[in-house]
Amino acid sequence: MNPINTYLDAAILKPEMNRKEVRAAVDLCLPHQPRTFCVRPADIPYFKPVCKEHGIGLCVVLGFPHGDQLSASKADEADRYVEAGVDEIDMVANFGWVRSGMWTELRKDVEAVTAMTIPAGVPLKVIFETVHLQAAEIRTLVDVCVDAGAQFVKTSTGFNGDGANPEVVKIMIEAAAGRIAVKPSGGIRTREQAESYVRMGAARLGVGFGAVPGLCGDGPDSADSY
Repeated sequence: MNPINTYLDAAILKPEMNRKEVRAAVDLCLPHQPRTFCVRPADIPYFKPVCKEHGIGLCVVLGFPHGDQLSASKADEADRYVEAGVDEIDMVANFGWVRSGMWTELRKDVEAVTAMTIPAGVPLKVIFETVHLQAAEIRTLVDVCVDAGAQFVKTSTGFNGDGANPEVVKIMIEAAAGRIAVKPSGGIRTREQAESYVRMGAARLGVGFGAVPGLCGDGPDSADSY
């Protein structure tokens, strides 16, 4: 297993955070060198030089947090984020469509974004919001994301009910079958939880910025607060 910090996407996404609070969150995480900072779109200009200076990836959320924008709007977002120089994008799937069994529409929704990200070499993670979905829906959505060219599937936004749990992560990893990477996200509060997901086969972990020091072994475990 690689060092746990190399799996961490440190989320700095609370909508009410002011710039001073964002800077404090960055300062809390920097000593631990997370894999990426996962940030609000409007914060891209602030984070870009910080990430470049410290060798940390810049990840931005898209269609956040409900995923029910027009596909064309999602594509436009992706195009703008690629142009802004982000390294990764985390996009929310339209989980209302998932619950409606609208698989063709969902594939086209993801494809609208991968049409922008694949040529740019920007990995796309698709967020499921698994708390709202049944196991069969999760498995089918994994297949849809594979077919649409996404690079990751992710459990949760952290803003809409429970986050990752071992049962859901197991379903996603089994359905992925090595075809696409899996990112548990939300509710990861202890080093033991984080390492257990990595041992299961998770390629990345979505965590709130406040949890980073504890997960990296410097200070007490902290609530996974986005």
